[in-house]
Amino acid sequence: MAGSDAGHALSSLGLASAFAAAGHDCVVYTGTRWEEAAARRGLVVRDLPGLAARPGEDDSDAGAKLSVRAARMALELAPLLALDGFDLVVSDSITLAGGWAAELIGVPWIEMSSHVLYDQSRGLPPIGAGMAVGRGWRGRQRDRLLRGLGARSQARGRAQRARARRGIGLPPVPAPSARFVATLPGLEEPRPDWPARTHLIGPCLFEPTDDEFTVPPGDGPLVVVCPSTAESGSDELTPVAFAALAELQRPGAWGRGAPRVVFSGLTQPAEADALPDGLVSGLGRQDLLLADADLVICGGGHGLLAKALSARVPVVVVPGGGDQWELANRVGRAGAGEVIRPVTREAMTAAIIRVLEDPSYAAAATALAATARQTTDPVAQAQRILDERKRVHACD
Repeated sequence: MAGSDAGHALSSLGLASAFAAAGHDCVVYTGTRWEEAAARRGLVVRDLPGLAARPGEDDSDAGAKLSVRAARMALELAPLLALDGFDLVVSDSITLAGGWAAELIGVPWIEMSSHVLYDQSRGLPPIGAGMAVGRGWRGRQRDRLLRGLGARSQARGRAQRARARRGIGLPPVPAPSARFVATLPGLEEPRPDWPARTHLIGPCLFEPTDDEFTVPPGDGPLVVVCPSTAESGSDELTPVAFAALAELQRPGAWGRGAPRVVFSGLTQPAEADALPDGLVSGLGRQDLLLADADLVICGGGHGLLAKALSARVPVVVVPGGGDQWELANRVGRAGAGEVIRPVTREAMTAAIIRVLEDPSYAAAATALAATARQTTDPVAQAQRILDERKRVHACD
């Protein structure tokens, strides 16, 4: 189960594909916009009931969306799950209703984070600040003080969720059987308090189309421009990237061949003052495109970042709000890309040249991709949960 936003829905569809490939029957509750894409992979999509705000609900209140609405949705979902006799529910970390509905009918469930782990840690600065871990006594003190600034709002959120759960007859604290974190281990910051039963499973990638891009001809570097699909993404990325790449296509602009440019997005690019020559744009299979790419220019959303790095492609990141700043800075500290903020044509041009000319960026992206070997098989882990449940019931 996941909301209809691409960053969460596609990751859930990717995980469902792994379950289906192992012979399990899967149903994905999300937005019906993904129904056709899922059917091409043999997956069943059903509309996630109650996701949209109803009269009297404040859609701008994130706390209410994560608690009050989750409780209302859980009551709608529970009978649907019971009628179909599901054995296991995997619920996206911000679609709380899925796990809560599973608890209501006594079915085990797994929480799925389609990004890095955003739990706060006593060994890290506040998640979301984009900061490196403080060093020495002063650094640790700084991190402790900054964590304290957000402690009150986090406590309010926990209390709000506890009230919502009690209101539908559940204990105050959720009880997933496990948690899946769908990221590259190299994007996680080491922490002394990694939660129990929390498994790094690697990015769950899913291609929503079978169409392929026609790559522009030539021998210049292949650059992919892919803006964020999130509302919090930067709306300056595409026009600024186009202007910078058009400049680099001019004769003598730099020491390498003219960049070949592909725009990959769910929608067509907005009008820009300058367009690169030979620009190809549309919706196509990103996995095949990235296999030949030299650089990706993207927002800071986890989905495309993880896909590019898994393909060993370095990035230029233009982060928007929310978690994008955190992710962008982790990539920057790993040496796999450049982070631009504020967004200017000059900064974009300089970042593109640095990443394309310095092989250390591609080497760092390759090192991050290699950390996928440290992940846990989510299907096998889910099977262990079900087997253990059967053993417990047999003993009872």
